[in-house]
Amino acid sequence: MIHDVVLIPGDGIGPEITDAVVRILDAAGAPLRYHHALAGMGAFQATGNPLPEETIQLIDQYRLVLKGPLETPVGGGFRSINVSLRQRYNLYSNIRPAKTLAGIATPFRDVDLVLFRENTQGLYIGHEKWIDVDHNHAESTAVVTREASERIITAAFEFARKSGRKTVHLVHKANILKLTSGLFLQIGREVAERYRDIAFRDIIVDNMAMQMVIKPSQFDVVVTTNLFGDILSDLASGLVGGLGLTGSANIGYYCAMFEAVHGSAPDIAGQNKANPTALLFSALMLLDHIGDTERASRIRSATEAVLADPNLRTGDLGGKGSTSSFAEAVIGRL
Repeated sequence: MIHDVVLIPGDGIGPEITDAVVRILDAAGAPLRYHHALAGMGAFQATGNPLPEETIQLIDQYRLVLKGPLETPVGGGFRSINVSLRQRYNLYSNIRPAKTLAGIATPFRDVDLVLFRENTQGLYIGHEKWIDVDHNHAESTAVVTREASERIITAAFEFARKSGRKTVHLVHKANILKLTSGLFLQIGREVAERYRDIAFRDIIVDNMAMQMVIKPSQFDVVVTTNLFGDILSDLASGLVGGLGLTGSANIGYYCAMFEAVHGSAPDIAGQNKANPTALLFSALMLLDHIGDTERASRIRSATEAVLADPNLRTGDLGGKGSTSSFAEAVIGRL
C-alpha cells in the first residue's frame, strides 16, 4: 500500500537533508508518495504567507507530514509554524526518543528513553497580554485540562506496554504550581491505576533535570507538560550527541507530523555539510507509524553503522562525510 506524505523541506539546510532522506527511503523501497509543500521563511518570502493555503489543503487531504526545519523570526514577525501546525491539527503527542549510538562520543553509554510531551496546552498556547500601556508588564496564561492531560499520559502508558518498557516517570512542578501542574499529576496517578503492569513514578522537574545528567539510564518512558517537555527533550538529545541525532513525532487523532527539531542552520545551507540523521530518524518514526517497522529497523541499523565510522559521518560529529556522501553510505549499507 502506498502512503501519501506531505513533504515540507523547510528552510536553510532543510532542502539538502530532505533530499538525502528521500534518497535513502527510496533506496529502501519505502511505500511513500510525496507531495511537496512550502512552509516557514521560504514560504513567507515566496508567497507572503509562512503557511500557505495550498500547504494546509495538502495536509487536510493526506494527514501525514514529513517536515524539515523551519526558520521562525525571533521577537517579532510571524508566529512559529511548528506550534501553529500542532494546534491546528491537534497533534497532542510529541514523542522524542533519545538513545545512545555507537561511535558517538558522549558522557553516557546507556541512555534509552522516550519522552512524551503534551503538545497543545501549557504556556505554549500563546495566551499573552500586556498589562500596561507602556509595555513594561507582560503576562502569559498556562492552560492544563483533564482531557489533554489524560490523553498524553495514556499515550505514554500505551507505548510503554506495547514496547515492553517497564516504567513511566511523570514530570511536574505540583509543589509550586498546585492547580495546573497539580492537576496533571493527579490525572497521572489516576491513569496509572489502569496500568498496574507498568511502574509509575512522579518527579519534580528540577530534580528531573539533575537526575538526567547524573544517571539517565534510570529513565525509560517520561511524560510531562508542554514547556517542561520542550526543555527536557532537548536535554535528552544532548545526552546522546545533540539534536542532530534524534527524531521527533507529533501524533494526533487524525494527523501525524514527523520533523527534524534542530535549527535551519542558514550559515551552512547549500554547502553539503548538514547532518541528515535527525530527519532520517523522524522518517523512520513515520514508517513505524504506518506499520512498516521491519523497513524502519533495517534503515536504522544501516544508519547506525555509518554513524559509527568517522570516515562516513558528517563534520558536526567529527567525521569526514558530507550530506550526500552520508546518504550514499547508508544506501550502500542497505
